[in-house]
Amino acid sequence: MTDLILAHGFDRHAPAERSAAPARDRPPAPHPGRGPAWLGLVIPLLALAGLELAVRAGAVPAHLLPPPSEVAGALHALGAAELWRHVGASVARVAIGFGLGAVLAVLVGAWVGLSPRAAALLDPSIQGLRAIPSLAWVPLLLLWMGIDEAPKITLIAIGAFFPVYLNLTAAIVHVDRRLVEVGRVHGLRGWGLVRHVFLPAALPELFTGLRGGLGLAWMFLVAAELIAATRGLGYLLSDGRETGRADIMLGAIALLGLLGKISDSALALIERRALHWHDGFGSTRA
Repeated sequence: MTDLILAHGFDRHAPAERSAAPARDRPPAPHPGRGPAWLGLVIPLLALAGLELAVRAGAVPAHLLPPPSEVAGALHALGAAELWRHVGASVARVAIGFGLGAVLAVLVGAWVGLSPRAAALLDPSIQGLRAIPSLAWVPLLLLWMGIDEAPKITLIAIGAFFPVYLNLTAAIVHVDRRLVEVGRVHGLRGWGLVRHVFLPAALPELFTGLRGGLGLAWMFLVAAELIAATRGLGYLLSDGRETGRADIMLGAIALLGLLGKISDSALALIERRALHWHDGFGSTRA
């Protein structure tokens, strides 16, 4: 990709007069990147402290919105082994479902993006399926697959599929036509053109789709674990609702948010390393 960009007129060995351009004509300095990591903790910590004080002062009913200290105590009372059993089940389901959905989305999205005939054939049906709510799939998946792990993983894969597919197809369609022409001038065809032109150009938007798909995978997890689950954070949330335990429900929600953030940060780290060559505005931000 770098060779193609250089050949397209952005040669680093440009004439001397270009490098000697006045400072006022040069582009602005790149974005300094993200701020200190601790800054992201300010709002959550202030919210937790404010909620704790509000409940202790009697401004908020404790039976409806327990304080964070009570939520932490309820999770501790479950026991480490029981809690890890639920967390492990949910993490495994999201990992498998997201992996399957993302791989399928990349394959189908690349085909649709690169082939006008495939786009005409498949894209209308995929867009129609995208509009179906997640819970609408539950009874059908139960009928087809029973109550084991298969319907849960399938539902999560469905949630992960569409953001990856949409971002990848859009990225391929929006690749600069001039880059494709330069690649063909340099003798690139088929897989060579995909590898050296389409893939580098589409990679930023692909990672955006992957992160969106991962977020939806965690959201679909709750619906998936309503399918006759006996373990998992979605089950813990449902169990807390049935027993009137707001502390358990809030604890499950907090764990879902924490795990979602951890997994997104891991994917963002992979994105930064994969796009180290991409000199975009704020490209070092997570």
